[in-house]
Amino acid sequence: MSFDARALSALDFPRVLSALAERSATTLGAERARALRPSDDGTRIARELDEVEDALFGVSLSLGGIQDIRDLHARAQEGRVLAGQELLNAAYSLDGAMTVKRAIQANSRGPLREVAQDLGDHSELVRRVLSALDRDGAVRDDASPRLRDLRKRIEPLRGRIREKLAATLDKWADVLQEHIVTIRRDRYVLPVQASRVGQVQGIIVDASATGQTYFVEPAAVTQLNNELTRLILDEEAEVRRILTELSGLLASDSAVPLTLAAVGELDLIAAKAKLARDWRLNRPEEARAGEYDLREVRHPLIENPVANNLMLGETRLLLITGPNMGGKTATIKTLGLAVLMHQCGLYVAAASARLPVVRDVLVDIGDEQSIEASLSTFASHLKHLRYVLRHAAPDTLVLVDELGSGTDPNEGAALAQAMIETLLAQDARGVITSHLSPLKLFALETPGLKNASMGFDLETLAPTYALQVGQPGRSFALAIAQRMGLPEDVLARAETLLGPDAGLMERMLEGLERERAELRAQLETATGARQHTEAELGRVRAERETLESRRNEMLAEASQKAESLYADAVERVRTLRARAQEDSARPRVMQELRELRVAAQKARPAPLVREERGDPIRVGSRVDVPAYNAAGQVLELRGDDLVVQLGVMKVGVKRRDVRLKPEVAPVAAGAPKTRGPRFTGTTASTFQNELQLRGLGVEEAVEELRAAILEAHALKESPLRVVHGKGQGVLRRLLRDYLKGEKRVESFHDAEANQGGHGVTIVNIRR
Repeated sequence: MSFDARALSALDFPRVLSALAERSATTLGAERARALRPSDDGTRIARELDEVEDALFGVSLSLGGIQDIRDLHARAQEGRVLAGQELLNAAYSLDGAMTVKRAIQANSRGPLREVAQDLGDHSELVRRVLSALDRDGAVRDDASPRLRDLRKRIEPLRGRIREKLAATLDKWADVLQEHIVTIRRDRYVLPVQASRVGQVQGIIVDASATGQTYFVEPAAVTQLNNELTRLILDEEAEVRRILTELSGLLASDSAVPLTLAAVGELDLIAAKAKLARDWRLNRPEEARAGEYDLREVRHPLIENPVANNLMLGETRLLLITGPNMGGKTATIKTLGLAVLMHQCGLYVAAASARLPVVRDVLVDIGDEQSIEASLSTFASHLKHLRYVLRHAAPDTLVLVDELGSGTDPNEGAALAQAMIETLLAQDARGVITSHLSPLKLFALETPGLKNASMGFDLETLAPTYALQVGQPGRSFALAIAQRMGLPEDVLARAETLLGPDAGLMERMLEGLERERAELRAQLETATGARQHTEAELGRVRAERETLESRRNEMLAEASQKAESLYADAVERVRTLRARAQEDSARPRVMQELRELRVAAQKARPAPLVREERGDPIRVGSRVDVPAYNAAGQVLELRGDDLVVQLGVMKVGVKRRDVRLKPEVAPVAAGAPKTRGPRFTGTTASTFQNELQLRGLGVEEAVEELRAAILEAHALKESPLRVVHGKGQGVLRRLLRDYLKGEKRVESFHDAEANQGGHGVTIVNIRR
């Protein structure tokens, strides 16, 4: 399926493609953007829209720096040797493509992963090229052992030649043009005056442009220069061999074409996403055949456009009438562009859009006149209308501008009505504009055809560009003429010539407009009342939030005070524990220690839970993202979508796919962080024999266990249940090593399987 190129041009579609190409990061993507054409494959369109969504909210595609190396690859396959810089460009581009693939695989769970599968593995080629060439494309000394050896020999030889010639400069000072050693044709020479060249024994290698200087190679360095030339030739041969080998590696990499195609596709997707952001576009949904529902749709290429609602379905054809320059043509182009962009996998310029997949967009827009074909504007319109009538069907969209114009109004109206009847019989969907009054009456009584008009302000004599469905448009010719000061007798004569039917039509339209204005005024009154109610509701909510804030402050103050009391109790526990080392005081002190600890546990407040109203997730919230096994901060809210910062990476996720991390009240400033053994229980009179050690470090856990055994032994309580968890068994093993040497322990063993098993150790205390 291919859409007619003339229709695409008439709807300004090439301008959309140009904007898309400008947002491409590579020539591969820009080429695809300019070649983009609508598809009638609904599955493909949905997949392409998913790809754009993934690029917008899933992973940020960065393709800058990747070059179009198709020509380099083709030349290498022809057996040509590429220059070092060309090979370097190829390596950098392929390395960039592999970097993009890794980023997509790490950060995307969407359809971009499938596109990225075609990015090949070129790591061996990249490694070989980057290890053989420096950043300027020159072959490195260590590219091969032979090249390293040749260059090690060349530089010392150059030094010997320069030294030998420098030693002769004073000897030949009288005949030299300059007191220097120079190079001509890769040989070291002296610049000798032309008139005295015969005084120097040697070989003339070159001459200056003026002929005043000859460059002479003294005989004393001829053999050394010959040796240098041989080494340089060997070096050049080795460099060429290395470049030939690297070019062959590029030629043999069969995955290069697929990689470049995938780069172009990914760049096109990234450009679509950037266009959606720049133009504030939204994703369209696919609708049933013949069903169009666009809300607040606008023309994406018009600056500061007026948004309108456009619906087709039961209303198969919309007839827009009204004055010139009122926005009728822009409206049908807006609908046509939305359809074309949707079927190119692009987002559309509407707050929401439900569009069917059409087979073709049939267009007759604009004045065309062909001198070569001897066709008038009217004949050109008829040619296009013939094509429209021949191909119109339920799965096409018909857009006709100024139907029936360009000829006698009566005949034009009759012809236009006949064409509309044919389109309705073919069950076509579309929008038609016209100036012809008979069509307005025809639309009032014809099922499937509905009148519409573009708004016009009589006070300013300017269009409002607002689409008014259900109301035919007035020409306003006489009203405008009256405001412009035409004589009253001329206007009266014009009304007479129009006849009673025309006057009736204008009066009917005027009455409809008056009723619409009254309804609009009533709506504005109701809207004002609603806004007042919403303002009052906002005030009440603000007061409630103030009370909630004060309540939270009071809870925080209470929490801080309780923490302080808890810290004091813990300090007393530590003091009593020290006193317990005295045998005579141990039973009494240990009992007091137990009572204090239980009291401290009662006094310590639970973590402060802040009550949230409405949606608890907002900008700045900390959330867990299970899909990435990471936690981060919410940066943006986009309806059901969130943008979350995970380390250095920004990802887009659905609201339902994250969990809000709970806020815990901070510990009071200055409160000690030490704590005693973690016993559970709520009474002070009965020994609680369970010690919780899960989550503690080894040293802390052993200290907790030591204190618990000391207390249990003093109070003659046994057994002690030690909960350390299973994990990998490290804490369990170390605790048991300690228990083996503890003289107050009689024995220890695992708990029953249904009581914790290997995660719990039962310790029997000596009496």
